[in-house]
Amino acid sequence: MPSWMETLFALLALPQYGLSTLFVAAFISATLLPIGSEPALFGLLKLNPDLFWSAIAVATIGNTLGGMLDWWMGYGAHEAVDKYRHSRTHLKALDFLERLGPKACLLSWLPIVGDPLCAVAGWLRLPFWPCTAYMLVGKFLRYFVMTAALLWMFPH
Repeated sequence: MPSWMETLFALLALPQYGLSTLFVAAFISATLLPIGSEPALFGLLKLNPDLFWSAIAVATIGNTLGGMLDWWMGYGAHEAVDKYRHSRTHLKALDFLERLGPKACLLSWLPIVGDPLCAVAGWLRLPFWPCTAYMLVGKFLRYFVMTAALLWMFPH
């Protein structure tokens, strides 16, 4: 195993570094960057099973804050999106989001479309706090279900 991986695993094994590393990974993965936080969460819990609820909470909070950043980026991106305003896909997506309102942010956990969904919710100026609440619920459920399933499938 390369030494950088050993160093990374050693840091993840230390709760004071592991949770902060998980927070950063969850925050960054909620932005439009293609990074997943689930491997960091799973690795931390394999090394520190007693941190289950703390790790789920930290990942959920970090990912929700990243989704909130996406919302604000969308809120400020009105002009950049205007050039795509009349495309068929864009109009369908806007209609879907306007019908669902903040509840659409429950889908923020989905791969590929979830993070842009938060940005579009901001662009549509959907109410910030209800969107944040729905993001929090969706992201918590994703982390809880996915982590529980992985720990069940790979117990040792």
